Amino acid sequence: MVNPPMDMARLAAVDAAQAARLLSEIREATLAGQRARMAPRPVIQQSWVRMLRSGVDPDGDYRSELLSPEEVRRRREESPLRHVLPVLREGLLSVADVTQHIMIIADADGRVLWREGSPQVLRKATGFGLELGADWREDVVGTNGVGTAAVARRPVQVFAAEHFVRSHASWTCTGAPITDPRNGSLLGVVDVSGPLETMHPATLAWVDSVAKLAEARLRELHLESLERLRTVAAPVLARLSGRALAVDRDGWAAAVTGMPYVRRVALPKSLAPGRRSLPALGPCAVEPLADGWLLRAAEEPVPSAATRIVLDLGRAARCSLTVTGSAGSWSRELGLRHAELLYLLSEHPAGRSAAGLAEDLFGDPSRTVTVRAEISRIRRYLGALLRHRPYRFCEDADVSVLLPDDPRDLLPRSTAPAVARARSARR
Repeated sequence: MVNPPMDMARLAAVDAAQAARLLSEIREATLAGQRARMAPRPVIQQSWVRMLRSGVDPDGDYRSELLSPEEVRRRREESPLRHVLPVLREGLLSVADVTQHIMIIADADGRVLWREGSPQVLRKATGFGLELGADWREDVVGTNGVGTAAVARRPVQVFAAEHFVRSHASWTCTGAPITDPRNGSLLGVVDVSGPLETMHPATLAWVDSVAKLAEARLRELHLESLERLRTVAAPVLARLSGRALAVDRDGWAAAVTGMPYVRRVALPKSLAPGRRSLPALGPCAVEPLADGWLLRAAEEPVPSAATRIVLDLGRAARCSLTVTGSAGSWSRELGLRHAELLYLLSEHPAGRSAAGLAEDLFGDPSRTVTVRAEISRIRRYLGALLRHRPYRFCEDADVSVLLPDDPRDLLPRSTAPAVARARSARR
């Protein structure tokens, strides 16, 4: 008769070597199809079954092809996890370094985007492929704290020979998933890893609690973004009659008029301006509004009008963007990089590639990662008014640029080569 799973964390805390030997026996017997004297924990057993079905070799040396440094930077810049790095570092890194652990943060694809902590342990991790840009999905490298936590969608500790791949048996990792509070999707996994003798029974609860703190911070940021959208939407909605609401890109309502408040509206994955039919409103008109959408129920014909975009670069200290549509207008103050990019796009109505914009901004066409990341951020508030392949303003939009009286005052803080040329050419 097979004994039930035991509390391996507590045994390891008392005698890590004994726990590792016992787990090795359980693993060898289970993988050989024999009866083990003690059953593996359910979460581990389920993972081993998945590995056997998918054909992962327990004796293989699995090392995924690493992402390029440019791709790692691009994913970092686009990942919402970048907003909670301070929470994760404060909650895990100080203790992780003292206890000879490292912190790993992977995205939803299992790719390692951040790796920090004890230098000694970082070198050991590199030895078996736990590096920046590596793919640590479960079906790629076997049972582990990153990939298994992502599959199980719960905190998981993998100790010693609970790792499916034999070369990881000297390691312990504890991972917890981080989900997007807006839609419940997996954003990634935070993991604390180290040599097996450093494992502690409280590690699982510790990592899980920090992951929950990160999710709480993401909820705060979401509420802040809704408040910003509400500020923009309020004067627009005040001018409308009938039913209308302002929602963010995930359908969360920031403000409503002419109808009871709804918390969230189901939106299609790809929403574009124009006439649409939505479950909450029926036939409606959809217009971009700051970081979201203005949805207007079509009880009566919605007047159509071309969208007008005004890029105001006339004041050196403050650049802004104003968008005017059939429902009214909204404005947004611009940082230098966004002002540069929108100015460059206004100078190229037919469109500009990422490499072309990189050449314009930095004099280096290879710096496309930064360009794509910034354009992605601009599209969060311009939406379909900004097209891609190549990057350009929507053909239906009327784009105007307000320039300073003195050409030398055009974006004076900009060092972009194309802007410098424009300052000289307009004198």
